[in-house]
Amino acid sequence: MERELRLRLDLGYDGTDFSGWARQPGRRTVQGEIEDALGRVLRLDAPPSLTVAGRTDAGVHARGQVAHVDLPLAALAAAASSGRAPVPEDPERAWGERGAEWLAALTRRLAGLLPLDVRVHTVSVAPEGFDARFSALSRRYGYRVGDVPGGVDPLRRREVLWYARPLDVDLLNAAAARLLGERDFAAFCRRREGATTIRELQRLDWVRGADGILLATVVADAFCHSMVRALVGSLLAVGEGRRPVEWPAEVLARAVRDSGVHVAPAHGLTLEEVRYPAPEELARRAAATRRVRTLSS
Repeated sequence: MERELRLRLDLGYDGTDFSGWARQPGRRTVQGEIEDALGRVLRLDAPPSLTVAGRTDAGVHARGQVAHVDLPLAALAAAASSGRAPVPEDPERAWGERGAEWLAALTRRLAGLLPLDVRVHTVSVAPEGFDARFSALSRRYGYRVGDVPGGVDPLRRREVLWYARPLDVDLLNAAAARLLGERDFAAFCRRREGATTIRELQRLDWVRGADGILLATVVADAFCHSMVRALVGSLLAVGEGRRPVEWPAEVLARAVRDSGVHVAPAHGLTLEEVRYPAPEELARRAAATRRVRTLSS
């Protein structure tokens, strides 16, 4: 059987002109662009399939996204030669001698093929047991908001939401603190058949930078669909004084969608980082994550 190698891809993208991460017929997606580029570089009959740490929605950006892909070692060897040298007769042996060179060549060739709004920063060999999605310990998102009367710097308009009313950081943080912990976030998620909405929200806080931009940092073990943007939307209503500090937590406790929660626009959201355990814990973490969770009593 032909040997396959699992590779880790660290990547980023400007989500403005993408219909999200996941491949969709007739639509431009991040997954589609990268898979097609890999298929061309490796001269595969069909594009390989990527597994990603977190599927982002249309318009959402990523600075620290992670994916993995399983590729035939022989295809990597052929792509590395690229007509300049004979394809190794023994790819296994050649990989041991030149593997780092092959990965660097793959990274360079992807940079030449991919559009400028998506970049694969590094390609590396994934440790044993690594799964980009299920091995992750946490994902960190940032949501950026500008509330100055004159609007957002035009050069940052694609990553910062302009909010037309002034926001109080203390109110934002007081409301956010009430949402932390392992909870059922059904009130802030779009339900999917057979999927749990129980998540552990590890961090949610706001700071105003020297440039006046408000940054919400949101960290959880995982997120369900629209969760971050719904949380931000509920907190913005508190920050402008339209809702009391207790309101987002009250919505959370009811565990049903509330028509008063407006999902914040996608362009203010960026996936900043995905954290993984030590290599020896990767497989164990993946197995634990695959189990459907219920809230402990």
